[in-house]
Amino acid sequence: MTLFQSQFDEIRKLIDYEDFTLLTKRVIDFTFDTENIAIYKKVVEFLDWLDNNNDKTEEKKEQFNQILGMLYQELVSKPITLQKGTPLLIANNLIKSYKNSSFALGPISFAIEDGQIVGLVGENGNGKTTLLRSLCGELQPTSGEIKYMFPHTDNYDLRSKLIYIPQRTTSWQGSLLSNLRFTASSYGITGDENILMVELVVARMGLRKYRSYSWKNLSSGYKMRFELARALLRKPKLLLIDEPLANLDILAQQIVLDDFRDIARSPFRPLGIVLSSQQLYEVEKTSDSVIFLKNGTPRNLSQDTDVTYTEIPKLIIEFECEWKQDQLREIFETLKLEKLQINGGTYVASFSENISQDDFLTKILEQKVPVTYFRNISNSTRRFFLS
Repeated sequence: MTLFQSQFDEIRKLIDYEDFTLLTKRVIDFTFDTENIAIYKKVVEFLDWLDNNNDKTEEKKEQFNQILGMLYQELVSKPITLQKGTPLLIANNLIKSYKNSSFALGPISFAIEDGQIVGLVGENGNGKTTLLRSLCGELQPTSGEIKYMFPHTDNYDLRSKLIYIPQRTTSWQGSLLSNLRFTASSYGITGDENILMVELVVARMGLRKYRSYSWKNLSSGYKMRFELARALLRKPKLLLIDEPLANLDILAQQIVLDDFRDIARSPFRPLGIVLSSQQLYEVEKTSDSVIFLKNGTPRNLSQDTDVTYTEIPKLIIEFECEWKQDQLREIFETLKLEKLQINGGTYVASFSENISQDDFLTKILEQKVPVTYFRNISNSTRRFFLS
């Protein structure tokens, strides 16, 4: 089964689940995949129909089935361009240092692949933004090299295909819609194609109700959505985003991360994404790999030469409980507890390597320990935050 067929089958199931919000997004993704203006027009007309018939569930199902049938016929024989393992960017021994400062980023070496999401985590001031700005060319590395592996003719073309979205974006004049149309025209998208592509990307990013809004009338979360919409119009190969989850509630964070995953792994228009965030667990769930930066030095769970694994216990559990440390130490003593830390009301227990998660759960059930939350962080970059 091809990647497209697998994705298509999953999307068709959304009709039965009546998940019309996600279904609409994925229909738009497939619409962009066709690169067919006639289909763009039909889908935009369908979006207008949806706005006026939101309460007609059965009719919506029928219409979605027809649209998906049309998209399937257009895409089923189209060559898939996503090639896993194909590098988009390679950084070799990258170092960025500053005069009169003790801080330095690197040396760091890694690759970003087509269709891959790389999470960049670490405490503030440890080099995440410096790395992103170095990758996009805003900062000149002190030493090392960055290789861009996708085709580009010059620096302008490179910056069109490699887009950096900072945490604090610049303001703009006019309406959201007019700005997106201007962006599209700046990259050669004109006429009907301009109007239709902008309408589609506005709908994809949940901005249809905000088309007439100005910069000052948008919340921080919707300003980020606008920046993503503007980036997608430029058909990037690599997207670098600094703190896209800042100022978003937990539900909005998950929606944005799901959008990143779906957009990155398009069978026909894949791209690589590097995102920095303080939301460690949310990023880990979505990312293919995670790089942790500490004082500018990288640590990667899957390819780490800076960590001696023999010094890290096999099982590390983060949990919350109202019991005191002395009570818990006595309970876990038989599990060969090596360390029990408390940080902001959350415990982190480290056990020897022959203790499993099942052993931990069995013990708390046997002893009726009132655990209200637990997470196995043995394979999480969360362990690098521990003292």
